[in-house]
Amino acid sequence: MMKSRRVQMLLILAVLSFLLIRFHFPTCSNTTSLELKSSPVHILILSSWRSGSSFTGQLFSQHPSVFYLMEPAWHVWVTMYQNSAKVLHMAVRDLVRSVFLCDMSVFDAYMSSQKKKSDLFQWETSRALCSPPACDFFSRNDIITAGNCRTLCSKYSFSKVEEACKTYSHIVIKEVRFFDLKVLYPLLTDPSLNLKIIHLVRDPRAVFRSRENTMAELKRDSNIVVGSQKMKGEMGPYNTMQEICKSHVEIYKVGSQAIPSFLKDRYLLVRYEDIVRDPLGKAAQMYEFAGLRFTPELQKWVHNITHGKGKGGQAFDIGSRDALSTSEAWRNTFPFKKIEKVQNVCKDAMDLLGYRLVQSEEEQKDTSLDLLFGQNKF
Repeated sequence: MMKSRRVQMLLILAVLSFLLIRFHFPTCSNTTSLELKSSPVHILILSSWRSGSSFTGQLFSQHPSVFYLMEPAWHVWVTMYQNSAKVLHMAVRDLVRSVFLCDMSVFDAYMSSQKKKSDLFQWETSRALCSPPACDFFSRNDIITAGNCRTLCSKYSFSKVEEACKTYSHIVIKEVRFFDLKVLYPLLTDPSLNLKIIHLVRDPRAVFRSRENTMAELKRDSNIVVGSQKMKGEMGPYNTMQEICKSHVEIYKVGSQAIPSFLKDRYLLVRYEDIVRDPLGKAAQMYEFAGLRFTPELQKWVHNITHGKGKGGQAFDIGSRDALSTSEAWRNTFPFKKIEKVQNVCKDAMDLLGYRLVQSEEEQKDTSLDLLFGQNKF
């Protein structure tokens, strides 16, 4: 009888001990979940205007594990447009760091106190801001177009931006307002960040031709890059292009050498032309670099978005198109005299990044001539 009672007491003590441990210490799976949530991956897509960066940003935005913002530093440049790009680097860097940490109070300095989610630049290009908890009309796994998002999700509070950001494992920012990789050293060495950089470049001739089509939209940005005086006259657009090409050279040299050591395995150069030639392959490479799974649904979307019949529309329009044909359209529409000028101001960048110079109108029109050489370089 005593033995039976003793066994019962031991069983009761065992159950109580289990319950005590269960309620005071989280399980291993919960701990892992908390660690994942407290250590998100941060990806900065570093590029320049008209380089295919909006499309590349969408490759990440449509991923259900990604919180994405397109060019949040637009707000800095609009507010402080009297300054040069170099002067604005620090303010842009601080804003980017805050966004990576999901601290959206940084926008208080650049937006009104009555701001809404829809006041954020190009907010509708972010699938994360078009799905819960930022918007209840779509699910997180939906592929969401900007048009549908703009129609249904515009009236939500700005506080939803920060709330949504904190629920994702990957935070991705696409930015065109950095011209020096060294400016980002404080972010790369910040223990609160896990930052990787995708450096997207495009053939300068294609960039220049596209910039001509969007000159009015880019006027303020160009003035900040080179100054209003250097924007005057026939050489104004070429002066801007020269500065952009120079920045790509410097960024690539620093990033590819992985010196200092904290850049090792945290810098990836991608050419837009390589993306449109092999969309699935390059998307897979970028996802692997970021630590993201390339789901079958995303593979289907990437194929469809790059194999349509469209030719591209507005400045930031992302729709189904023949991506390869669109990327090479400049060969048929760009006067050779202008090509020579672009090649002259961007020669170093073209040599370093693997773009072939064309020497005549015949070469320009010869579609059998591969303007990308050294394709295995990257």
